[in-house]
Amino acid sequence: MADLLALSTAVIDGTSFIEEVGPMNRINFRLSEIADGIAMVEAFSHCIAFETDDGLVAFDTSGVNGGTKVVEALRHWRKDRFNSLVYTHGHLDHVGGCGAFIKDAKENNHERPRVIGHENVPRRFDRYNFTDGYNVAINQRQFGQFSRRGYEMQDGDSFLPGSAARPDLTYSESLELDIGGLEIELKHAKGETDDHTWAWIDQHKAICAGDFFIWCFPNAGNPQKVQRYPVEWAAAMREMADQGAELFLPAHGLPIEGRDRISGVLNDVASSLEYLVRETIDRMNQGARLDEILHEVKIDPEVLEKPYLKPIYDEPEFVVRNIWRMYGGWYDGNPSRLKPAPDSALAKEVAILAGGARKLADRGHTLMESDPRLACHLVELAVQAEPEDQSLHEVRAEVYQYRRDQETSLMAKGIFGSAANESRDKL
Repeated sequence: MADLLALSTAVIDGTSFIEEVGPMNRINFRLSEIADGIAMVEAFSHCIAFETDDGLVAFDTSGVNGGTKVVEALRHWRKDRFNSLVYTHGHLDHVGGCGAFIKDAKENNHERPRVIGHENVPRRFDRYNFTDGYNVAINQRQFGQFSRRGYEMQDGDSFLPGSAARPDLTYSESLELDIGGLEIELKHAKGETDDHTWAWIDQHKAICAGDFFIWCFPNAGNPQKVQRYPVEWAAAMREMADQGAELFLPAHGLPIEGRDRISGVLNDVASSLEYLVRETIDRMNQGARLDEILHEVKIDPEVLEKPYLKPIYDEPEFVVRNIWRMYGGWYDGNPSRLKPAPDSALAKEVAILAGGARKLADRGHTLMESDPRLACHLVELAVQAEPEDQSLHEVRAEVYQYRRDQETSLMAKGIFGSAANESRDKL
């Protein structure tokens, strides 16, 4: 059993590097006892369990295909009934494994565990059902590489698993619980989602943080998902930092111990988000267009080298877009894009001016290494102008694959890789 607290301490304090320790987010379904009466099962996402005098309290249930493994790991630790399941939020990797916990209760003749979450969790479930096909598509685009490695988050054709139980108990701003003598305070804050819960467990001086902290740059700009809330996210991190926690338990990545260490990490994340908000809003107030802001607002590369702020999932450029979307709407300031011509019409006209779609593609290929952003524009125009030309798709696939390989964030890799695969499918 790995000493997860020792690993995180070494990485944060700089006595070891991530390259030596290994990935912070591990999916091995192994249980580690973090402290007396507290266990973490490393999964996608983690499940964090607390022992009480009236059964176990579990924060999050992992995904639909991980729930059974999580329950098995917990059963090797404790045989007590599952008293309550707390959703930190309604994402599939947190609620999908719920069915395995309910099944365990049935098989052991235990009372069905109570499910607890914020009042927006059921609304999220309704939205998932309403936009089922879209969510299936973007989930495959974003997490396809995990599916190919056996970590499928869906069960069947539907996005939301039928076994993901709706909360039996919901709350609005805060909720105080006493479960088997263990006092738990649930607190709502917007961040990655509008239904997020973080918890303070005073007896252990512990915070269960859900996805407010994920051991990489905060997922506050996901280009394929609904609105994120960087202002409120930063405020929540500040509040957690001031809580005086000695133990910090995220739903992804390693747990952290030590009041100063926890406070320092959380304040660093808050500062990064506050910087992006401040710099973006300042430029919006001066009348800048989104295009200008995107290419001006940058976080110091040294900040992004911190082991818990690397842009390997989301990235600052996408957060800037989300800030604009929240405060400025969808119009980006370029009047030609207010009511634009169809992409294909623009592409055909540009191809005519360039002397043919082939010239656009060839020029994109030439620029692939020196200016991959511009290269993608040109090959996209070429294929939109002549969508059935397989030779153009060959170039497009190569350019997007190159672009995908240069990116650091999962978001960008997924979209550019998907574009390359689209063209390969045409060949």
